Amino acid sequence: MGVTYPTRAEAFELLKKYNSNESLIRHALAVEAVMRHFAELFGEPDVEKWAIIGLVHDLDYEMYPDQHCQKVREILMDEGWPEDYIRAIQSHGWGICSDVEPVEKMEKVLYTIDELTGLIAATALLRPSKSILDLKAKSVKKKWNQKSFAAGVNREIIEKGLELLGMERDFIIEETIKGMQKVAEEIGLKGNL
Repeated sequence: MGVTYPTRAEAFELLKKYNSNESLIRHALAVEAVMRHFAELFGEPDVEKWAIIGLVHDLDYEMYPDQHCQKVREILMDEGWPEDYIRAIQSHGWGICSDVEPVEKMEKVLYTIDELTGLIAATALLRPSKSILDLKAKSVKKKWNQKSFAAGVNREIIEKGLELLGMERDFIIEETIKGMQKVAEEIGLKGNL
């Protein structure tokens, strides 16, 4: 079987085949939107590739949590996905559940924003509006040092990603919010605005 470049529809179908948890699907949609946003921001030639990789980055997480970032290789190889897509997906678990280091810009962005989307979503839900549409980066920055807030979010990974990218935290937070705002309704963060 040859290599096939997946369409967004095929990627979403595959995501739903392996994931039924609503919050995991919303997370996938958030990461997809943010990856699309950064690809456009950086003038990348293949925006769709970035978005699809973001969409399926946690493909194996619900069914195979103990083999996260490992099982995905087998699944996507069986589906005939290109090696660079598989590698990029595996790299987001670098140092946690994968030894694949993010080297491409796309991989570094995925590695950095994966955890960050969780912190941003948690911050948005605290707002009176329960919305990301009126969320400002300064609100997220205030929550950054409160380790008890969104305790599951590994801030060290985000910091490590920022280092890999050579970018400022404020910039990444701001742009990640913008990416998520584009899909506020789909990710359950439109709130009452």
